[in-house]
Amino acid sequence: MAVRLSSSDDDLEINHEINVTPFIDVILVLLIIFMVAAPLSTVDVNVDLPASTAEPAQRPDKPLFLTIKPDLSLALGEDPVTRDGLAAALDAQTKSEKDSRVFVRADKSVSYGDVMGAMNLLRAAGYLKIGLVGLEADSAAPSDAKPAGAH
Repeated sequence: MAVRLSSSDDDLEINHEINVTPFIDVILVLLIIFMVAAPLSTVDVNVDLPASTAEPAQRPDKPLFLTIKPDLSLALGEDPVTRDGLAAALDAQTKSEKDSRVFVRADKSVSYGDVMGAMNLLRAAGYLKIGLVGLEADSAAPSDAKPAGAH
């Protein structure tokens, strides 16, 4: 019994064509990825938001104000306080209740960095509930603006 492994008559012929099916599969997967990711990458979306009719939060009976004056000096309530003595003055005013809300108000001429510095002092003292106080601007009469939260 003789076995013939190869012969010159049945050599496989060489195929010079490229199989594009895997290439098309890869391209379709990439296309789907980009179609899903493209809408997620939009940064600027113009949206006309509705107005809120929610009532402003009630102010506490005796709010604690930290005021930053134009000369960058601090006042807790009506009493001037140094930056080093702020933590002790806060503890005395709040009876060491660290969850008390402290309202920060600053003069218009005080820079954002100085306001953040005062807020960092509050955070370092352990007071994390901070409210920013501003004026409610009425477009009809800007001189009749009232403090935010005032009724």
